[in-house]
Amino acid sequence: MRKTSAVLASLSLAVLALTGCTAAAPDGGVACDRGAGSNEIRDAVTVEGDVGSTPDVSVFSPLHLKETAFADTTVGEGRKILDNAQALVVELSIFSGETGKQVYATSYDESKGQVSTADYWATQSPGLESVFECATAGSRIVAALTPEDFGANNLEGFGLAADDNAVFVIDVVDVFLSRAEGSLQFNDAKGMPTVVRAPDGTPGVIIPDSAAPTEQVVQTLIKGDGDEVKAGQIPLLNVMAVGWDDKKVINSTWGQGPTGDLSTSAPTVAEALIGETVGSQILVVTPAGDAGPAVAYVVDILGAVTAPTQ
Repeated sequence: MRKTSAVLASLSLAVLALTGCTAAAPDGGVACDRGAGSNEIRDAVTVEGDVGSTPDVSVFSPLHLKETAFADTTVGEGRKILDNAQALVVELSIFSGETGKQVYATSYDESKGQVSTADYWATQSPGLESVFECATAGSRIVAALTPEDFGANNLEGFGLAADDNAVFVIDVVDVFLSRAEGSLQFNDAKGMPTVVRAPDGTPGVIIPDSAAPTEQVVQTLIKGDGDEVKAGQIPLLNVMAVGWDDKKVINSTWGQGPTGDLSTSAPTVAEALIGETVGSQILVVTPAGDAGPAVAYVVDILGAVTAPTQ
């Protein structure tokens, strides 16, 4: 695990698959079964303190497990992690299973604006992929990773022995939306694209055969009930852009992790999101001009965070 924070700007476009939470729920969403977790690891580690604050941890060392194990010591009532690309705020500490000593910790400072994904943490230590599956915001997780699941380079980087278990205390401070959620809105403007949605929320954009509008048009397709996006905040977005003339997808963040920056690639679209509410899906059509041909953007607003301090 590289000693770095996963700040919003570093959320990559690495393609990832939905894992663990695959069964269809009755409402057409995704069902998730977290399970009871491991009593073995629950009994081997004691943790005190509030979720999101620096924990007081005791590891009954030496701890040697042949398989990675985890358990929730606190079960939060917040949003559930349904997708490895879902944006999260996580604080965590790592300890040696052999000695019980702490070898790493995040800042435990909400002003740092640390936003990551489960996929990011799994690229650091593969065993964390299963640890995050279906966890809820407000939860505290205790996990022990085998050397293989932690990663040989990580063992060396943190000064751990080749047969040591890495013990994690993970606070899932916040979980952001994976798709727009709210009430469908009626729009009667003629000649605008039609948006359809897959069960996981991925949009399909149907461009009409008529000419593109000559001025920017903004429509609210789904009205979310979250807070308004304020100027100066970094919105967490899923975006699909489709060319009006060729009707082809130019780019999409769906299945790749949210983006927080449209100010450079589509500044007028970014400006149009100010004042919109979290959970909303916004259609923005930008006209042809010096910057290029007309483009239809479908934007899901998944959250908004304050820009991190240094």
